[in-house]
Amino acid sequence: MEHLPVEVIGNILSHLGSARDVVIASATCRKWREAWRSHLHTLTFNSSDWPLYHELTPNRLEILITQTILQTKALQCLTISMDDVHEFSAAPVIAWLMYTRDSLRRLHYNVRTTPNFNIFEKCGRQKLEVLALARNSISGVEPSYQKFPFLKSLSLSFVSISALDLSLLLSVCPRLEILSMVSPEIAVSDSHASMELSSTSLKDFYVESFGLDKFVLEADLLENLHLKDCTFEVFELIGKGTLKVLKVDDVSVIHLDIGDNTENLEIVDVSNFTIMWPKFYHMISKASNLHRLRLWGVVFDDEDEVVDLETISVCFPRLLHLSLSYDLRDGVLNYGLQGSSLLVNVAVLELGWTSISDLFSEWVAGLLERCPNLKKLTIYGFVSEVKTHEECQIFAKFTEFIIHLGRKYMHVKVEFEYE
Repeated sequence: MEHLPVEVIGNILSHLGSARDVVIASATCRKWREAWRSHLHTLTFNSSDWPLYHELTPNRLEILITQTILQTKALQCLTISMDDVHEFSAAPVIAWLMYTRDSLRRLHYNVRTTPNFNIFEKCGRQKLEVLALARNSISGVEPSYQKFPFLKSLSLSFVSISALDLSLLLSVCPRLEILSMVSPEIAVSDSHASMELSSTSLKDFYVESFGLDKFVLEADLLENLHLKDCTFEVFELIGKGTLKVLKVDDVSVIHLDIGDNTENLEIVDVSNFTIMWPKFYHMISKASNLHRLRLWGVVFDDEDEVVDLETISVCFPRLLHLSLSYDLRDGVLNYGLQGSSLLVNVAVLELGWTSISDLFSEWVAGLLERCPNLKKLTIYGFVSEVKTHEECQIFAKFTEFIIHLGRKYMHVKVEFEYE
């Protein structure tokens, strides 16, 4: 061990993550202490790492963090997440940021701070590449050319910011590729509660627990769009058809528009969503390169609408992974077995129910016949704790069906996931 270069020791300490573990390990010998001072690049203060953090006052925690940070010289990644702390004072936080700003590449900060200060002003014009900020407010963002010239990933969780400041923030990040927002408090200026964001570099956009009347995102290079637990009257994506992944989870939106150029779509994952299928299908029908389609818990706006396998097989010939949930309304399946075209490339099939019936077995058998090259079948089901006699009979028939199915399709791996 004594022959290890001090830089290697610094890497070893950096992989420990927890600040407490790093401090203890650095006491091994003088050489390890030197590695701690000059070559440590990752330091994490997280309330879940050490029970004693919960017993210290915010003031004592500030002193502890300050003493630890000031003993290092080359921090590149700093994480401070103290969920149980009411708030930190702004002065020591500013001191941490100013001390590390010349070397810092990644900053994760999740503690309320008072009085509020512009954390972006302290981090700007430096080498920061990743910034994750939570439980703070942002205001007074100044338009400045390339204020964050290297920032690639920005995450805002439970952050308060105006629509104007958010727009200005994106404008000063010329290389921003990833933007994530969770439960943001965004103040808009007009009575219609609309917002427009624009980025020439953005590739990945995720928003969760948010709502507006109208949300317009202009991003020519966007590849991944994920909306979760959101409410919009209108969500519109303006781009050049670079979108590869579309995920919509538990979203209420009257008008969803991702543009006409969907040829590059590879993954469409829709769950717990009410859609007008003809309109949605028209939007993704040009995605001939689609290799994964998931329609789970989808409610059709028109009760007469159904999705037939013929449409899926013809429009998405390269489909490899198909996930459908069973829904029977008035004796009609949401995903019918009409047509005769085969899903020749589908290797993974996921099927599930929320309310099982005798027709489920027939539906599964019909889908298997349409997938001649299937390798894996996963069945997801909901089983109530209290079962009626009728339900028990249905499960008994389904079990018998699965046994026969396994004998017929011995090359297919079958798995079950029950709730």
